[in-house]
Amino acid sequence: MTRKKRTRKVGSEGPAVYTEKTRSEADREGLQRKKDRKRKGLKSGSRHSASEAGNARKAAQAKDPRHGSKKLVPLIVEAKKPMTKKERRLSAEQELAMLENDAQLMVLLDRIDAGEKLGAGLQKQVDQKLDRIEQLMNQLGLLHDDEPAFEAESAPVKSGARSDDDLLDAFENMGFDEFDKE
Repeated sequence: MTRKKRTRKVGSEGPAVYTEKTRSEADREGLQRKKDRKRKGLKSGSRHSASEAGNARKAAQAKDPRHGSKKLVPLIVEAKKPMTKKERRLSAEQELAMLENDAQLMVLLDRIDAGEKLGAGLQKQVDQKLDRIEQLMNQLGLLHDDEPAFEAESAPVKSGARSDDDLLDAFENMGFDEFDKE
């Protein structure tokens, strides 16, 4: 019979109760301890499959702690496709709209209309922007010469034809009061 150690203190749950194990329980525990001793070392199987399983576990555990995009970065720069005619037209329209809505240009044009003289730098800037607007309008087909060229300038002046100044003087001296009398 086994020795039973007894204490005089009563535990918080009451007096300690000793349960004697049966023979079958003791045998099971002994067999379990024996199995645990035998299991020291590596599992059986080929050496290759063991390393693959270990690698899979390591990959799962060694997750990259860095945040960010996992998208691959291309190492070779691809050539850009040339812009189509339609895309260029859209970009020209956008540039024209941007120049027409330019607040700085509007202020400078208002100053010129008021008769103020701008410095050489500002005047050059205004001229460049106006030239670019004209180029874009020509490119987009928005700038039409609806006014025909003066025929007097292109054709030689005849002796019987009157100049613009003569015609203007005749118009100003015309008596409009005579039309009311008739």
